[in-house]
Amino acid sequence: MDRLDELTVFVTVLDLGSMAAAGRRLHRSPPSISRILAGLEQRLGTRLIDRTTRRLAPTESGRQFAMQARNLIAQYDALTRTATHEADQPSGMLRITAPATFGRHHVAPVLSDFLARFENIQATLVLSDRNLDLIEEGLDVAIRIGDLTDSTLVSRKVGSVGRILVASPAYVEKRGVPRSIRDLADHDSILIESRPVTRQWRFASGPHDRRQHQVIRLTPRILANDVEAAIAVAREGSGIVQVLSYQVAKDLSAGHLVRLLPEIEPAPTAVNLISTCMSHRPAKTTAFLDFAADALARRLWTLSRSCGVALSDHLIS
Repeated sequence: MDRLDELTVFVTVLDLGSMAAAGRRLHRSPPSISRILAGLEQRLGTRLIDRTTRRLAPTESGRQFAMQARNLIAQYDALTRTATHEADQPSGMLRITAPATFGRHHVAPVLSDFLARFENIQATLVLSDRNLDLIEEGLDVAIRIGDLTDSTLVSRKVGSVGRILVASPAYVEKRGVPRSIRDLADHDSILIESRPVTRQWRFASGPHDRRQHQVIRLTPRILANDVEAAIAVAREGSGIVQVLSYQVAKDLSAGHLVRLLPEIEPAPTAVNLISTCMSHRPAKTTAFLDFAADALARRLWTLSRSCGVALSDHLIS
């Protein structure tokens, strides 16, 4: 086997933490990954990876060897890019995941523009409201909305979206406008079900420098496991729903929905680009991260301005 490929297998196993994940990334079977590592250790006469823990970890010798291996791989990659102009023309299959609604309305157009510029890149776009594991699913980039929990990933904030209460004008005309959090108990609520189920809404009240968080428990009139279905029944006048602002921007603009109680909305939710922390990230991934960071930031800025106008125009007070 080519010695550089051998080093690449070793470093990839360390980066991804398992032979199965490294196999998916390198398009090799886990047994072949295991054989390559065993052969490398036998040839060097030392153990490089501790296999007794759930997530593989380097031994002291392995850490030292990995440092030199990464340098060699980086030098080779730089030499290859110089010779083939890969830095100017990234190529290969790029795998991206994003939340379903946000992905359809914002990530898909950005990806289309990106592919028009980089003709040697192909892409797979996976839309899911679950936070898919980048390593286990073999993904290069994720767009995440909300708190980040995995500290091993690299994140880049590109903007934020608000969490707002909306209802149809017909519902408001029939049931009146809630003036406080307490008033919501007298209204029909539409809850977007999640796992685990949390039948509550979160709000913030008080001066901006001393905001206090409040939670109200719900007995929803309607439970829906799909955001667009929940918005659809709200549009028909069935109740009040709490959603992210981008999910109802067009409905607010068109007057199909109105925003309620803006003074108690929680702090905006961050939108982040996420990628794995790899020492030799492919040029295609770096190119997309740079392109998408600018493009999504512009779209979110425009969205916040258009939503702001729409919210002011259609706010019931």
